[in-house]
Amino acid sequence: MILSDITIREMMKNNELTIEPCSEEQIQPASVDIRLGHHYLKIDENAIASINLNEPAKYVEFESDEVIIPPHSFLLATTNEYIKLPNHLTAFVEGRSSIGRMGLFIQNAGWVDPGFEGEITLELYNANRLPIILQSGRRIAQLVFASMDQEAGVPYNGKYQGQRKAVGSQVYLDKEKK
Repeated sequence: MILSDITIREMMKNNELTIEPCSEEQIQPASVDIRLGHHYLKIDENAIASINLNEPAKYVEFESDEVIIPPHSFLLATTNEYIKLPNHLTAFVEGRSSIGRMGLFIQNAGWVDPGFEGEITLELYNANRLPIILQSGRRIAQLVFASMDQEAGVPYNGKYQGQRKAVGSQVYLDKEKK
């Protein structure tokens, strides 16, 4: 079941759901708008010849109130908001339609597990032939919350738990089943 604005407000008031900071204007009928933060990572294309999923990627890290995403470029960014989900709630990260219509694709693998706590790392891709200029504080995506049929038996406590700032891929830490 997707949570309504009324339920979201109630859960935040009762400290069951944390979204900080969050203004009343961010709460939509069935979602909460999340804003672009100040911290970014981009693959250091000058330091590596290829990306290998078995090794840490090399990133260039920077902070700025404004960022320009060149055409057909990829950038990791963080949200301004820190969230904390209870063990019976999951969230979907969706790009705002108005932003997508400008050719900016926003992802984060699209899913936030129950029990997750931290800032959300967003994956931004400019599908245009023109640069896109973004300012921190801009509403860039939205969280849609869904109640689970019961509390997770094993809530999220993985490698991205508690993250602050944009966090690069840690896929190299995965223990693949053979």
